Amino acid sequence: MLLSMILLGFMITSCKSRPADNIQGLKNDLRDSLLKYKAYTPKATDRIISRSEYKDKLYGFWLAECIANWTGLITEMDKIGGNGKDGKGAGFYTRKDWGQPDQPNIWGSNAYSKTIDFIYADQDSIWGADDDTDIEYIYQNLLYSDKTSILTGKQIREGWLKHIKKEEENYLWVSNQTAFDLMQKGIVPPETSNPELNPNYEMIDAQLTTEIFGFFAPTRPDIALKMANLPIRTVARENAQWISEFNVIMYSLASLADPAKSIQENLFWMASEARKRLPNASYSAKMYDFVMAQYRSGATWEEARDALYEKYQVRQEDGYVWATKEKECNGCFAAGINFGASMVSLLYGAGDLKETIKIGALSGWDSDNPTATWGGLLGFMLGREGVEKAFGHTFAEKFNIHRTRVGFPDNGIDTFDHMAEIGVYVVDRTVQEQMGGGIDLKEDVWYLPAHKLQIVPGQ
Repeated sequence: MLLSMILLGFMITSCKSRPADNIQGLKNDLRDSLLKYKAYTPKATDRIISRSEYKDKLYGFWLAECIANWTGLITEMDKIGGNGKDGKGAGFYTRKDWGQPDQPNIWGSNAYSKTIDFIYADQDSIWGADDDTDIEYIYQNLLYSDKTSILTGKQIREGWLKHIKKEEENYLWVSNQTAFDLMQKGIVPPETSNPELNPNYEMIDAQLTTEIFGFFAPTRPDIALKMANLPIRTVARENAQWISEFNVIMYSLASLADPAKSIQENLFWMASEARKRLPNASYSAKMYDFVMAQYRSGATWEEARDALYEKYQVRQEDGYVWATKEKECNGCFAAGINFGASMVSLLYGAGDLKETIKIGALSGWDSDNPTATWGGLLGFMLGREGVEKAFGHTFAEKFNIHRTRVGFPDNGIDTFDHMAEIGVYVVDRTVQEQMGGGIDLKEDVWYLPAHKLQIVPGQ
């Protein structure tokens, strides 16, 4: 399905090229003009990662995240369990609903598509930014332009105020919007997620804006969490924070995937490691364990999803009270229930990109968020060619950040290739400043010092 130019709000027909350094003797032109590359003597125990291959993986991330994001938007807030606002949202989709007419969401709209199916932006089109991609884009831009690997609260606030419109439609929701309102009053992160100031601190927002920090610290979830700490706490505390950290860890561990094993096997290992971050007494940990138990019991994904709904939204077990605490839509934007739904799609998707997106889109609640998160992760693991092969399709590579945000060059038109290049440069700085590793520009590799993997439970 082709996304129309009107739908994505495109007015630009060309994109200015960005000249790259032409460094003789290098395997490619991946050299950051803003970074001083330091001499480094590799050690026998160093892990070696190809920068150009990583760039391709980052391209796959942005591409698959957009496919998954836009596909999930079709069913976003269609099915939230029980009776939501105006008595809508009852019941859930099942596998049989794929390819069938889309039902109106709780606001009475089905503007993105009349049919539940994949949404594509073909080669002659442009992808539009959405709230699952635009804040990540801002954070990557800030890290690069501010020449840092750790953002300060001041830098985050200034970045948000520069690139987010103050008036609607600014594509902000719940905790993001509250934090933005606080920033306009002079409040600086992490106080913008202080429960006394931000009652939406356990909403979904940080889950869709911070997982990219895992890619900025390949193989090192401890450093990824350090980099993501303040961005996460810009809008989240407690379970919402731990769930976001779970996703960051998953993204960082993707670089440790064993090529001798299937994607599904690697995902299950990554998830078991990320689970260690969730405090055992938290409802987020109990939700993870419950969905995993449903999967291992042989239940279908629909049965697992329905059981998740009954346990947490209906019976409100394990201290999960958002269904009544947030009455407008039974806590449909809450971090918890959407995390549970995301685990349904991850486990039952079994490492298949298309199947994971399908299940995520049909699972319910804020369905574009889990699809974008796992679509992006699988896209990274597959790389650009793998994503295109999975769909048997060649997609547009241009990206319009100005659909939702403001203040970027070239009228907001970027490309996945350039976005992936900037991501590599952010990793360059992380490798030098946070890992104590090195970059060999001639061989086009990172040298990452050996480090024992250890996931510390969240506090």
